[in-house]
Amino acid sequence: MVGAAISHITGRRVAHDALRLVGVNPATGLGLGAFSFWHEYEPALISALVLNRYLHGEPCPLPDLARQSMPLGVVGAGGGDCRRNALIRQVLAAHGVGSELRLVIRDHHGVWGLLGLLRAEGGRPFGAADFHQVQQLGPPLLRALRGYVTAGPLTPTVPALPTGVITVSPDHTVRSVSPQARAWMRQMWPAAGSGVPDWIADAFWVGLSLHVRAHARDPRAWPPTVCAPAANFGRWVLIHGQPLDERGDSDVAILIQPAGGELLLPSFCDWYGITAGERRIIEYLHAGAAPKQIARALDLSAYTINDHLKSIYRKTRAQGRDELIAAIAG
Repeated sequence: MVGAAISHITGRRVAHDALRLVGVNPATGLGLGAFSFWHEYEPALISALVLNRYLHGEPCPLPDLARQSMPLGVVGAGGGDCRRNALIRQVLAAHGVGSELRLVIRDHHGVWGLLGLLRAEGGRPFGAADFHQVQQLGPPLLRALRGYVTAGPLTPTVPALPTGVITVSPDHTVRSVSPQARAWMRQMWPAAGSGVPDWIADAFWVGLSLHVRAHARDPRAWPPTVCAPAANFGRWVLIHGQPLDERGDSDVAILIQPAGGELLLPSFCDWYGITAGERRIIEYLHAGAAPKQIARALDLSAYTINDHLKSIYRKTRAQGRDELIAAIAG
């Protein structure tokens, strides 16, 4: 599995007992991961961490870590810099964990992911030597995340399904799943061969519903939206939630639908390294404009437009305009 392979490579620099690597899309913000890899994290611990994050406050908020010159923090033993650390110590200790080291994976464009490493209770807490070593992992992990996304299929390999709806109750349990949502789940997480643990889906729905409630109470929070790459599910998928009351105290509805057009472009351009100028050209192509029309609209020469198109095709490995449009259409 990918998580085990990443853990093995990471372990050459920083010893740990469990690993999680979460991909975060700058276009949709710091609230939720678009995909993730896990190794030796127990499902009960993940559920406890998710609930603790939204009910009692994140001990190492991702935006806070991202603003630091050294974008990492420790929770549990040795984690004196983290807010509400006493509570998180109790959560970790209840699951046999001594400390967790968290590294924000970022560059000048923004935040791309979060690495979490666990050490079991009774082991040596993470310290200064580990901090130095784990920071060296940031650039190669970013390349790995981007490589994972861009190595996926450019055009969809599975059919688009009607929008599915999942409702999650205030007690953090899935109340209902529409037939369309069940079809999405079968397509996204096949019963055999997916390499995704069974508990991931349930933890994801609960985490998203909690984020919806947090956003309802504070609209400044990142929107509860995930744009998951085709490398995960055979096509880009948009998953977003909304409360069924104004403050998010009732049920939350989670919608699953194909991502395409304006819903896909921000995430697509982020991962493929498409510039703002190149994105405008893709938008015109998606609207049906020919290169000569785009040149006139942008007051650029046809040669410049063709140069931009060559750059886009090189970055996405699209064989031409038709394949690129099919990729964006979703």
